[in-house]
Amino acid sequence: QRLKAAVHYTVGCLCQEVEEDKDVQFSKQSIAAISEITFRQCEIFAKDLEMFARHAKRTTVTTEDVKLLARRSKSLLKYITQKSEELASSNMEQKEKKKKKSSAAKGERTPGEQEAAVTENEDSNMA
Repeated sequence: QRLKAAVHYTVGCLCQEVEEDKDVQFSKQSIAAISEITFRQCEIFAKDLEMFARHAKRTTVTTEDVKLLARRSKSLLKYITQKSEELASSNMEQKEKKKKKSSAAKGERTPGEQEAAVTENEDSNMA
């Protein structure tokens, strides 16, 4: 019920934006109808995504499942693909940062730092 109420609220807000932008009016009944249709469509999407994952013998829905769901809308598919690529590159950057931090915390050195330390030791041994 809370989810349904949240969908209804969001649809109401979107309709209000359209009213201001396009100078049209939505009745309370039309907002309620749009909310109900939106909620039912989301339920269908959720079931489809679950079936896609199950068909692939997975228990987790992936971005590939979402792309498959959006395949009929070229613009939506393009948007989802772009966002998933952005997320993937952002995740890779975060993983690299974590690796560097954990290496530094453990006292490990990068290959360049190791080479500099060896050279420094050799210089001090020669003196």
